[in-house]
Amino acid sequence: MIETSGRLLKLLSLLQSPREWSGTELAQRLGVSRRTLRRDVQRLRDLGYPVHATQGTAGYRLGAGAKLPPLLLDDQEAVAVVVCLRTGADSSVAGIEEHALRALTKLEHVLPSRLRHRVGTLHAATVRAGTAPAPGVSADTLMVIAEACRRHERLRFDYTSPHAGPSIRSVEPHSLVIFDRHWYLVAWDTDREDWRTFRVDRLVPRTPLGPRFTPRELPGNDVAAYLTRRLSAQAWPCQATVMLHESATEVADRVWPGMGVIEPVDARSCLLHLEADTARDLAWMITSVDTGFTLVDAPAELAEALRAQATRCLDAVRRSTGPRTGS
Repeated sequence: MIETSGRLLKLLSLLQSPREWSGTELAQRLGVSRRTLRRDVQRLRDLGYPVHATQGTAGYRLGAGAKLPPLLLDDQEAVAVVVCLRTGADSSVAGIEEHALRALTKLEHVLPSRLRHRVGTLHAATVRAGTAPAPGVSADTLMVIAEACRRHERLRFDYTSPHAGPSIRSVEPHSLVIFDRHWYLVAWDTDREDWRTFRVDRLVPRTPLGPRFTPRELPGNDVAAYLTRRLSAQAWPCQATVMLHESATEVADRVWPGMGVIEPVDARSCLLHLEADTARDLAWMITSVDTGFTLVDAPAELAEALRAQATRCLDAVRRSTGPRTGS
């Protein structure tokens, strides 16, 4: 019985790989006859695993069934799932926290001690900053929007804007984007005939969905960059564009999310579009990238802020007594 159970687990592990196995290959891997293999396959089916047999080639593969059977995970996969479930427990998607915690409890209960120690070490060493709760978003709402995006169907919804108040909007949905723990819908507004962004926690879909549409090309063809630029333009009064004297690839890791949008130009330069509360803030943001730059489209206050920063730095160097030496 133990031998049979171990063989079934090995068979299941092989079938979970994304490929089709011939009966001969499986029988050789398991060290059994084709007849025994067929019995083992039937045992897995009786347990709820949808093992499909391919006509003609006598091949086997694991398909999707009506219910979710138990899964076999290797060490790395198990740790990855636990980490993702811990993240999901703090999610802004309303209702998902309870399900994530239940799944997390079940998985951690059966983890081998070596993996439980690794996961516990990671959890103990991790501190979540910026713990202000994000507005909850209904999982059903997300699925309605995602389905409309996939099927290219118009979406109508009630929307409450913090500035304009409630309204009914009709859009051609493009993408859902997560930014700073908020969910956003990027869509073509059919009434305003322009691209718009909507906070998902502020909308309530109306069903049924509308007619199909032909997808439009988003400006810049980069939905994440488009959303970042729109949010920045809405939130910050001081805006500028500078030419950085390095390629977009070289400076990418020096421009943090939310700081600005990089636009590639050529192998030696790129544009950085950024916004802030004041020109003084823009000055330190630009210089923090640590590369040469040229002002392309910037307010006069930014040039003055850069001069003031340069003067302070030069004065500090002049007053310096030189590098310290060890005693």
